[in-house]
Amino acid sequence: MIEKIKIAFALLLVVAGVVAFYLLSGQAAVFRVLAVGAGLAAGLIFFCRATALGRVFWIFCGESWVELKKVVWPTRKETVQLTGVVFLFAVVMAAFLFLTDKTLEWVMYDLILGWKKS
Repeated sequence: MIEKIKIAFALLLVVAGVVAFYLLSGQAAVFRVLAVGAGLAAGLIFFCRATALGRVFWIFCGESWVELKKVVWPTRKETVQLTGVVFLFAVVMAAFLFLTDKTLEWVMYDLILGWKKS
């Protein structure tokens, strides 16, 4: 029960940031955005530090970051080459599907049904 109350309080902090955004409608936009950011940060910090679910989430985020560091990212040259291959494949498939559609249309309407287009 206490966990649910803690989670509700974390959500309340986020809601307080959003409410502050609207209450500060006469202020500069930067202050309004900072209010939302502060509410989000306070809610997230409270959630991650005070609740068991938040601690599990924090551990998951840490493990995800470790796995992200293991990724071998492609170089710029590899990225451009693979993008070109995908684009070329998309163009070839589009042409193939267009020709297939037009061929089937010709066979069905002109040869089989005899409906000549005018």
